[in-house]
Amino acid sequence: MRTRSYALAAVALSLGILAPALQAQEPVGEAEDPVATLVARLTLDDYKTTLKGLTQFGDRRQGTQRNRDAVDWIEAQLQAFGCTNTERVFYTYPPPPPPDAAPRGTPPRRGARQRPPPNAGDLTTQTGGRVGRRGPGSGGSTIFGYRGPTGVNRDLMAQPDERIRELNREEPVDGDRSQVYCTKVGTTRPDEMYIIGAHMDGHGVNEAVNDDGSGTALVMELARIFSAPDVQTERSIRFVLWNNEETGLNGARAYVAQRQALQGIEDPPGSGQYPEPRWLGMVQHDMMLWDHGAPGADGLVSRDQRPEADVNIEFQSNSERADDSMKLAFFFKAANEDYATDYPAAVGPHMTNTDSTPFMDIVPAISLRENERGAQVGAGWDPNWHQPTDVWTTYTDDDFRLGLNAAQTTLAAIAQLTGARLDN
Repeated sequence: MRTRSYALAAVALSLGILAPALQAQEPVGEAEDPVATLVARLTLDDYKTTLKGLTQFGDRRQGTQRNRDAVDWIEAQLQAFGCTNTERVFYTYPPPPPPDAAPRGTPPRRGARQRPPPNAGDLTTQTGGRVGRRGPGSGGSTIFGYRGPTGVNRDLMAQPDERIRELNREEPVDGDRSQVYCTKVGTTRPDEMYIIGAHMDGHGVNEAVNDDGSGTALVMELARIFSAPDVQTERSIRFVLWNNEETGLNGARAYVAQRQALQGIEDPPGSGQYPEPRWLGMVQHDMMLWDHGAPGADGLVSRDQRPEADVNIEFQSNSERADDSMKLAFFFKAANEDYATDYPAAVGPHMTNTDSTPFMDIVPAISLRENERGAQVGAGWDPNWHQPTDVWTTYTDDDFRLGLNAAQTTLAAIAQLTGARLDN
């Protein structure tokens, strides 16, 4: 017999989003709990199969044929999973400069924030996948004693696997881009929705398994489960696979620019159809597998998942919606406590460099990942980040299971927030 968490209900009440499924105060048996049933439909084998399918496209670097092929494959998979109302957002990379931009070549004024050049996320090069001793990292506390350098490998010959090397040979070309999404339409509140996202592009001459095939597969698996014929939700859920995250969150920024003003507009009037339901929250998934601890005195990271591994749920403490985002993060933590099978969750206040950032001043926004972005990933805790070692053979089932537990966390939270039920 499972008793629903009082902390979960309290957080939901404070958010003003208490779904009918949470309103019962009496204990609920496992067989009567639709959330437990849905979580049980997530399996390690299914998650790995979807993730493995993404590896056929190499690192899926933006601006290449392998990226375009991956977008097409993702769309076909979503449709096969039953999320058939797929749509795309189209945009151009790099985006045009703002109308008041200075002519090219003009020196920036003193103190001005400079726009990164095209493919800025691809510029830094570090060959090899080993973490060294103390080195320059972006962020990270010295309390752990050792740090490793981070960067982006663009040396094709640093990839020892010839097959993967050939998959990634083509260089990106600027121009038109697209990204795909599909929607679970709510039965009674179709005009409200949660956005569940991950970025499908990667780089580093690899298979982009952790960054961010792991998050992409998670979102696709949730789309599969929520799209089952016997699953109904009161509110809508949108599953988005962003492009161009690695170049500055361009896909997510394009989505916000194109669709924010369309929220809650019934089109056509009187139809009960809402092409862009009102955003209730945005949940990003970015790097879900590797939590092996800090570099040791020898400068290396353990090959084994650490016993303290957890799912980090981050919000941005200086965003305009920080309070609501924090409450949403703790709602997810409580869902993890009630429904995840192997790994706990921790909440942190430093969400950065991921596709929830363009949303964080507009709507409650959080990011799930395996490490704290600034204090851990930025300090070299993940030696595979943007390196040739971000390939399938690097990871074990302990790593894949961490991704599965992140999926269980999000599924359990979103099922409750959207009033999910099962038709008999």
